Amino acid sequence: MRGWLKLTIGLVVVSGLLVGADRIAVGVAEDEAADQLVRSGRLTQRPQVSIEGFPFLTQVLSMKLDDVRLSAEDLVVGDGRQQVALHSFKARLSGVEVSDSFNSATVARGSGDGLITYADLAELLPEASKLVPGAGKVIPGGTRLSLSYGGPGKVKASLGPVAVGEGAVHSDGSTVTADGFQLSGVAAMLNGVTNQAIGPMSFTLDNLPAGLKLAAAVPQPDGLRLTFTGTALKLIG
Repeated sequence: MRGWLKLTIGLVVVSGLLVGADRIAVGVAEDEAADQLVRSGRLTQRPQVSIEGFPFLTQVLSMKLDDVRLSAEDLVVGDGRQQVALHSFKARLSGVEVSDSFNSATVARGSGDGLITYADLAELLPEASKLVPGAGKVIPGGTRLSLSYGGPGKVKASLGPVAVGEGAVHSDGSTVTADGFQLSGVAAMLNGVTNQAIGPMSFTLDNLPAGLKLAAAVPQPDGLRLTFTGTALKLIG
């Protein structure tokens, strides 16, 4: 009995050591992956990296990680002219094949999402004075529409305290478009320009995070929710 007891205790100790070593190794790998993502330019801020699955060391031996999660705040996206913050970015990457030094990584499938506030969204759209023919004399240069949530698929726009109306938001590739706005509510302000449509207003995002592609842009109460997807991605290297 004493022999079996010693063997059991030994196995428990060895298992604990192996689990501890596994958790140390995954922590080191997560830190290195986060640094590499910034150095490679795939993310503009250092992310939190979580390598899922246990044990980690067996995944390392196969050089393939089944499930990797990324999260980051205030990533930078833009249209080449204006840059804005992408908040609460999260991504899930599946089938991540890595080199032994984490200097390169490819991803079989990836998906994610993040948020652009309505204030930042307005910065990506053209100035209000450029949107309506003949309105430049009554709308000062640099004036932008104020945007807010207008319901499923919709955003509301206003010029100061004057409501413009609601428009639809949709995406095509990396291009996001808002259209359908009418200026009937500000006819007096625009010196006789009545029922004039604004837009369509578009911007094309570049440098999307983690090599993902834009899948959809959906208005929500706190901003424009961008969803991303991609296959056969080159994540690092």
